[in-house]
Amino acid sequence: MRKPLQSIVVLTGAGISAESGIQTFRAADGLWENHRVDEVATPEGFERNPPLVYEFYNQRRRQILSPEIRPNPAHSALAKFEHDFLGNFVLITQNIDNLHERAGSKKLLHMHGEILKMRCLNSKLVFDIREDLVFETECRCCRSPGNLRPHIVWFGEMPLHMHEINLALKGCDLFVAIGTSGNVYPASGFYQSAKIARAHTVELNLEVTGSGFDEHVYGKASEIVPAFFEGILSSSG
Repeated sequence: MRKPLQSIVVLTGAGISAESGIQTFRAADGLWENHRVDEVATPEGFERNPPLVYEFYNQRRRQILSPEIRPNPAHSALAKFEHDFLGNFVLITQNIDNLHERAGSKKLLHMHGEILKMRCLNSKLVFDIREDLVFETECRCCRSPGNLRPHIVWFGEMPLHMHEINLALKGCDLFVAIGTSGNVYPASGFYQSAKIARAHTVELNLEVTGSGFDEHVYGKASEIVPAFFEGILSSSG
């Protein structure tokens, strides 16, 4: 990375929020909190059993809103870097929590949705929510119960903001992935899109993943993320 950086794209995954106490949903056995993925994370599962899906995400929402869940130094470092970096910066997250926002990030794209939002099935309008969502919750736009769903991208659905993401990847000269396994499409292909655009690609992760990034840095996100981005600012003057 000899020339000055003009455009940076960062992708974050579950690993950046793990140190804040938010664990990944899926366990080694493929279950999400003792539920099969198709029961709680697909449109078909929601159609079959809305109360189960509502309660699954209500539990996730309560966790996010609990006092002990707070941004960690990795979230704060990205917010600070966004503020101080003079070039273009885009932060893409696979996470549905609000820890990036709470740390101060502004240029943020939630590609998998947000746990603190709900969406009307009819109008597609999105609303904030901090309380439990149940079948009887009345939609604010159509005033009908049963028309709301969690604003989450489920399996089989297209991730959000893909047009903006693809444009950012085509125009970046540095792509950094933080705390993500890189196994879920389309995020798994982001570093390849960045490479096609001749960007330098860097993986910051807790453990070795065997990915094809140009550079790898391993360790706790709260330690390696601040150091990495402080290094960019120092080298750019």
